[in-house]
Amino acid sequence: MCTLEKRGDIYILTLTGDDDHRLNPTLLDSITAAVHRVRSESTAPSALITTAHGKFFSNGYDLAWSQSDPQRHILMSSKLRLLVRDLISLPMPTIAAVTGHASAGGFILAQAHDYVLMRKDRGFLYMSEMDIKLVVPDWFVKLLKNRIGSAAALRDVVLRAEKVTAEAAVAKGIIYSAHDGAAETVEAAVRLAEELVKRNWDGEVYGRNRKVLLGDVLPALNFDETVEDVGHANLLSSRL
Repeated sequence: MCTLEKRGDIYILTLTGDDDHRLNPTLLDSITAAVHRVRSESTAPSALITTAHGKFFSNGYDLAWSQSDPQRHILMSSKLRLLVRDLISLPMPTIAAVTGHASAGGFILAQAHDYVLMRKDRGFLYMSEMDIKLVVPDWFVKLLKNRIGSAAALRDVVLRAEKVTAEAAVAKGIIYSAHDGAAETVEAAVRLAEELVKRNWDGEVYGRNRKVLLGDVLPALNFDETVEDVGHANLLSSRL
């Protein structure tokens, strides 16, 4: 599912394999366990890089797995929200090295990091909800509003389902930087991580300041109306 490598004070979490890294409970649990390990092991100023093998960074929720039972979608949402909460509270800088497509929940996973770096030669960012006839959860939008400064760019991402390439994403202020290929993107992420670690910041202060910065996102993570309503309706129907 994923591996965790430590290079000095830098942790590199890699989604492994050549699939599209759909966010089902198994993968989400694997990522969350790695993040918890980073939290427990780090004793000095550190940084976390998240990246992936293959064509995809992550193609979002595993909708094929969840379509047979609404409770499965509720479970995926709950686990992704817990992972995002963990990333927001992690006491170190976080960097997403996006080396392939990042769609819907995969886009959100990338944007849950402090910095997003992306390869130029392949891949795009894509909020697919308009195209697949799904409502975007409020907590997705809250996070995106904190990461995308331009209202026009946010509109195009959410309401036009624009497939944003790396260079366009830099121009729109959606990501931090763009790089020639997958290896170059990860190398750039390592260089950035090294620069941030050298600042010798107090990790707990860093994490608390991030929580202040994303103060409107944290309460939104307690609820996902796009699945809770389905679950409530399912519960009512089971009682009839």
